Amino acid sequence: MSHKLFTDGGARNNPGPAGIGGVLFDDDKLIAEFSEYIGEGTNNQAEYEAIIAGLKLAIKYKIKKLDCYLDSKLVVEQLNKNWKIKDPGLQKLFVKAYNLTHKFDKVSFNHIRREKNTQADALVNKALDANT
Repeated sequence: MSHKLFTDGGARNNPGPAGIGGVLFDDDKLIAEFSEYIGEGTNNQAEYEAIIAGLKLAIKYKIKKLDCYLDSKLVVEQLNKNWKIKDPGLQKLFVKAYNLTHKFDKVSFNHIRREKNTQADALVNKALDANT
């Protein structure tokens, strides 16, 4: 059985106030969600922080096979090791995320269109609206 994780991160004014959100599913059943304000940052930093939080959540639920869905092509391509990471801040976040992938038997990172990521996006906005 494979679980699905949808994550999103965003910063208003980029850089600016940033938030993350995510939803974890077992088939079509919602297991858990998160919405968190993370302070000042960029969109890309927030996207990485969101996938890190999502991976930690899946580990907490002892999930071994996970399909991750993000609307950030940059983060997906970097996590799949197709694109280089030039920004030192993103390199550190990549290492955090990559190290977490070793806790799974199988993990995949998939790019989806923004319209397919509405739940995670709404959680980002909820965190931002509550803190800005």
